[in-house]
Amino acid sequence: MLASAHHDELDTGPHKSGHGAERFCVMTRSVKPVDDLIRFVIGPDGVVPDVKRKLPGRGLWITADKTTLKDAIARNVFARGFKRDVRATAELVDLTERLLVRAALDTLAIAGKSGMVVTGFAKVEAALTHEQVAGLMHASDAGADGKAKLAGALRRRPDAERLAVVTAFTSAELDLALSRSNVVHAALLTGPACKAFLERFARIERFRTGKKANAAAAATELTGFEN
Repeated sequence: MLASAHHDELDTGPHKSGHGAERFCVMTRSVKPVDDLIRFVIGPDGVVPDVKRKLPGRGLWITADKTTLKDAIARNVFARGFKRDVRATAELVDLTERLLVRAALDTLAIAGKSGMVVTGFAKVEAALTHEQVAGLMHASDAGADGKAKLAGALRRRPDAERLAVVTAFTSAELDLALSRSNVVHAALLTGPACKAFLERFARIERFRTGKKANAAAAATELTGFEN
């Protein structure tokens, strides 16, 4: 398997479908689950991150963290892998992060339209007390007092350790995604829509830190709640 990957690195790896699919990371030279990788293709203006894995054409796969992507750019991995005179610059790192954020917020919007996101301090506190929730979300610019009070409500839950706490988005970003004003705190109810959001949020955290966040564990736990 790995021998053939060295001859043609484009979309190489065991082509399983669905959960458990894997691909070959051209930077680390190892096969990994697709959830730990980001696919890149060639567009009209150069290398394009295919964060939703839907763009046409053959692609290269890179381990989904900033450090590995920066190394791939520095070592001209894209030109060698695509076998074309294509240059990737440091701007590709910022573009990839922006697209990961956009993809997560798009999924949050779907969850909101499905009625699976509760907003407003009092409603969020009630949801943490009485509902099956997948996680708690605070705007990155939320006040410390509100976060501390909701953290207390979260700790009183027997399943508190498995729940995700999301603080990566500003209030303005949450307002836009949820089509509401002044979104500072939110509870994510269990279900497929919030599971999809947490999976995409986990990819942002992995990209930024190189580590899997508790959002990934929470998304896995949600499988049992899907309808």
